[in-house]
Amino acid sequence: MTMTMGDRLRELRLRKSISQEEVARQIGITRSAYSHYEINNRQPVYETLKKLAVLFNVSLDYIIGGEQSAKADPPVMPEAIEMIRILNSMDLDERKKSIAKMMAVLRQAE
Repeated sequence: MTMTMGDRLRELRLRKSISQEEVARQIGITRSAYSHYEINNRQPVYETLKKLAVLFNVSLDYIIGGEQSAKADPPVMPEAIEMIRILNSMDLDERKKSIAKMMAVLRQAE
């Protein structure tokens, strides 16, 4: 039996041991919207699919039902997802300045 996108999303979420509320918060949607994805009542838009792929550390192909298996790479840390969310909320100049500051901190740590 082929898994639906909702089945895969549910499996990925349970594998990470996180709630629907947590998934929704991390990708910037409501819990209700996310729950509709898991029960196959709605399909996520492309931008949401990308966020889900990052959160669950899998390919878009895997989420939408392709044969590619989930990656074995280490999971993306919640802090990294939060940083991306914050950077995405900034205008271009703020984002460039923030990234430059982070890079300077990282270079000092080396």
